[in-house]
Amino acid sequence: MPAPPSLHVETSTGSARIRDLIARVLLLLAAVGALAAVATAVGVVADAGPATRMVETWRMLGFGVFTGVFLLLAYRPRLYAGIWELAVLNKLGLTLAALSFGSGTDGAGEALIADGAVTLILLAAYVLSRGWTAWSTARAVA
Repeated sequence: MPAPPSLHVETSTGSARIRDLIARVLLLLAAVGALAAVATAVGVVADAGPATRMVETWRMLGFGVFTGVFLLLAYRPRLYAGIWELAVLNKLGLTLAALSFGSGTDGAGEALIADGAVTLILLAAYVLSRGWTAWSTARAVA
């Protein structure tokens, strides 16, 4: 029995497959970076004093969540309506916060570079994979 027209899966053209591949590679790069941040944060949490232990744990677990988000998006870039946009807004927000805090705030320079790069990677992958089409899939299923 054929799928309803709204759920019909397009056959990918060669250029669409190449765009998807590049988007997936970018997302895997972001996931590896987030996983490396988890590994680095483990030591930071272990060394944290009572005043910062909770916030460092929260930060480490956030890196873990983003590792998973990037992997899910790489696996099915047009399935998760809203996840792309939330991830981009989070990384863009952190980039803008780091930019506004400036050099007077510890870690702002590193966050500006790291989150700025991830924002650009996510935007490129979003456009390449046409991540916004997840919304039409979500409406069709609902």
